[in-house]
Amino acid sequence: MALRIEKRTQITAGLIALLLAPAAFSQQQLHYQVWRGKSRVANLPPRFKKVGNMGTLTVSDSGISFEETGRGAKKPKHPKLWHWAYPDIEQLKISPKLLTVLTYKDNAWKFGADRQYDFDLVSEGTFTDAYDLLKNRLDQRLVAEIPDKAATPLWEIPVKHLLRFGGDQGVLQVAADAIVYKSQKDGESRTWRYEDIENISSSGPFQLTVTTFERAKTHYGDRKGFNFQLKERLDEKKYNALWRRLNQEKGLDLLSEYRDAQDKETRATLSARQSKSAEPRKEIQQQ
Repeated sequence: MALRIEKRTQITAGLIALLLAPAAFSQQQLHYQVWRGKSRVANLPPRFKKVGNMGTLTVSDSGISFEETGRGAKKPKHPKLWHWAYPDIEQLKISPKLLTVLTYKDNAWKFGADRQYDFDLVSEGTFTDAYDLLKNRLDQRLVAEIPDKAATPLWEIPVKHLLRFGGDQGVLQVAADAIVYKSQKDGESRTWRYEDIENISSSGPFQLTVTTFERAKTHYGDRKGFNFQLKERLDEKKYNALWRRLNQEKGLDLLSEYRDAQDKETRATLSARQSKSAEPRKEIQQQ
């Protein structure tokens, strides 16, 4: 009798654990000690470095939160507490030591430009785990300035990323579901899921442009293009395979519709020609 009760208790505990596991996973939260305000890393005069405050940044399934805690023993009289649900975030940019939230709220001091909040990580570690949490949950508004180590490259090629003035060097890796650029310069690495890429183009075997949905600073709200000078010749078969993989859901469907329309038009034209050519034959037979 006692054995049956023990077994029932174990089964019940197992069922409860299974039911609570998804809920615990959906409530996953990551906490970081950050500096909010002017960058503490930038080479600015001391008076500018003091603009801002310490706080706790929380990344969860529901959104991003920031609670101001103050510097050292000095606590703010009216601590700021912000929360942004993901629908209220226009763009979320994650780099190893910096997380930037761009909102839809206008900034009156910048002539109506969208308000941006920068959070510098002051504790050890990086924001990589925040990227891992969100990369399968957010859409094109997620900008990853982190090279995804989980992406297994199908092929890679050394490149130079051309900027307006100069550039940076690194390796461009193409995986089954993403393109990763590993830069030697901080802040220039990227991981683009295929859904983050609007198009790719090439003017030759030593050039490749990746056009993404990231906001471009030079043109308000425009897509941002990354122009790469290739250090090795890009095989045409690799480029074509990458293009087909990127456009298999949008471009190739449109191409199939276009071809179907062309086939219908061709069949209609041939049918009309056959009917016209058959009419004189009937007249000759009647004569």
